[in-house]
Amino acid sequence: MTSSSDAPAPFWNLETELSSVLLVLAGFVGAAAYTHSEGYFVTFMTGNTERAVIGGFLGDRGLALGAMGLILCFLAGVFVGSVFRRRRWWGNHPHGSTVLATIALVVAVALDWILYARERDLALVPILFVSFAMGILNTSFVRNGEVSIPVTYVTGTLVKFAQGVERHLFGGGTHREWLGYAVQYVSFALGALLGGLVSLVVDGPDMLEAAAVASAIVAGYTWRADMRWVRRHDRI
Repeated sequence: MTSSSDAPAPFWNLETELSSVLLVLAGFVGAAAYTHSEGYFVTFMTGNTERAVIGGFLGDRGLALGAMGLILCFLAGVFVGSVFRRRRWWGNHPHGSTVLATIALVVAVALDWILYARERDLALVPILFVSFAMGILNTSFVRNGEVSIPVTYVTGTLVKFAQGVERHLFGGGTHREWLGYAVQYVSFALGALLGGLVSLVVDGPDMLEAAAVASAIVAGYTWRADMRWVRRHDRI
């Protein structure tokens, strides 16, 4: 008979809950930025890299520079989020990166208002701050100094999902090895779906406001949930 201590940990734990919520947020913000900026990615740096290179070949300097700017802002977000986490400025709130991301989104909204009031056609500028926010959000889950759950890198999630299914089918693993990746992908897709639905009733210029509000709600949730996270790890 298997002892209770040998029983596997429950699948739906606090980490799964938190990661699912943040992945939904990432999908929502990505959809909001895409509809607002008419096609710029803030979660898909592979696509932006291709845009930057192809833009150069096509002679579209604006496309190339815009995509490169998004990549640099994303990297800056990862760097800043990592500094805050490593320096432990969040104290007992390891997922305080959601607060920083929300601040960046609020700045994006403020810039959008200012540029709109001045009738300046610089729609990409606020999106740079959204990309910065997404970079920060990717530092939410860190283990041994490395990101353990990337909240916007769904390509890698799908690769790990398929590998887990292969191991399960051929006797090298269990459903738990791929189910978590399936949940992560579905969560991101759900966020994108919600963003698309919201875009049907909210004009493009207002989508950034919707993203900032959603991020603020999630930041409030993670701030409270972090205390459960800390208590759980204190008992380990």
